[in-house]
Amino acid sequence: MGEMIRFASNGGEAEGYLALPGEPGPALIVLQEWWGLVPHIKDVADRFAAEGFVALAPDLYEGESAESPDDAGRMMMTLDIEDAGRALGGAIDHLLAHDDVTSSGVGVVGYCMGGGLALMVAAQRPDAVHAVAPYYGVLVWEDHQPDLSKITAKVQGHYAELDDFVTPAVATDLAEALRSHGADVELFIYEGADHAFFNDTRPDVYNADAATLAWDRTLALFRTLLG
Repeated sequence: MGEMIRFASNGGEAEGYLALPGEPGPALIVLQEWWGLVPHIKDVADRFAAEGFVALAPDLYEGESAESPDDAGRMMMTLDIEDAGRALGGAIDHLLAHDDVTSSGVGVVGYCMGGGLALMVAAQRPDAVHAVAPYYGVLVWEDHQPDLSKITAKVQGHYAELDDFVTPAVATDLAEALRSHGADVELFIYEGADHAFFNDTRPDVYNADAATLAWDRTLALFRTLLG
């Protein structure tokens, strides 16, 4: 089990959930869905820690969370992207200075909203982000699209065949845009899966086969590129 911590962020402080492995390991940022830093995301961080990663899930809603899609959508669209970017930068710096971290860079995994933000932070911090795994994610804020040309991390995208929000066509276009800027991209479209297929607290969309395969691929990505 991890714990809530505070870390420096652009002259102030931000909060997040830090899960430590039993021994030093590589650094990983885990980014929330639009629901917030809910127990599911903390559990994902714990699962990564059990696999040997020092995992930090920043709380981008500053203690708030949503239970209905309407509330989640409102909170996502009113998120201050500049503040979120600063918090993510602070999370990276905190991890890389942590005594238990063995890697020279970080991996970033994000789900839904967090998948888009994973791409954003990869563009903002190419010095530190070595691998990024967006799950069914794109940035929905028209005025805050990442500069894909700055992404140097390997990108491994996990998207769903039946997703009406981030369709396979959208995912394919994103992958091609990244490749046009020289990025190393793997794109996986999971047959029979829907948006949020990895979220095992939502039986309406959870797909165990797709989630297991995506998990194994993500672990292999981070272990290869982070050590």
